[in-house]
Amino acid sequence: MFQTEYEFTLPKGYVDEEGQLHKDGIMRLATAADEILPLKDPRVQSNPAYLTVIILSRVVTRLGSLQSINPRIVEGLFASDIAYLQELYRKINGDGSTNIRAVCPKCSNEFEVSLAPGG
Repeated sequence: MFQTEYEFTLPKGYVDEEGQLHKDGIMRLATAADEILPLKDPRVQSNPAYLTVIILSRVVTRLGSLQSINPRIVEGLFASDIAYLQELYRKINGDGSTNIRAVCPKCSNEFEVSLAPGG
């Protein structure tokens, strides 16, 4: 079966207005519309860096108990969580693999690490 959704756990997590922490979520594969339509958004036109916020708000379908993810929620994520989601987005929309090559800093052994939870 073709996988279109990927579970993830944020390094830090999103803290909502009530102080509740949300770390576990789901990201779906991006469509062409997910990458094209945000280019028409005035926030992206005035600040191209905002493209990441719009795209992530479209492809992250769940975060903790939050069922609706919008740009304001993505804006509230910590920088390390944005970086994590950008890397996950790149991986799953590139070759579909959530594995990365790593090298042990002590013994220099090379191995693969999964970015997916439980991997």
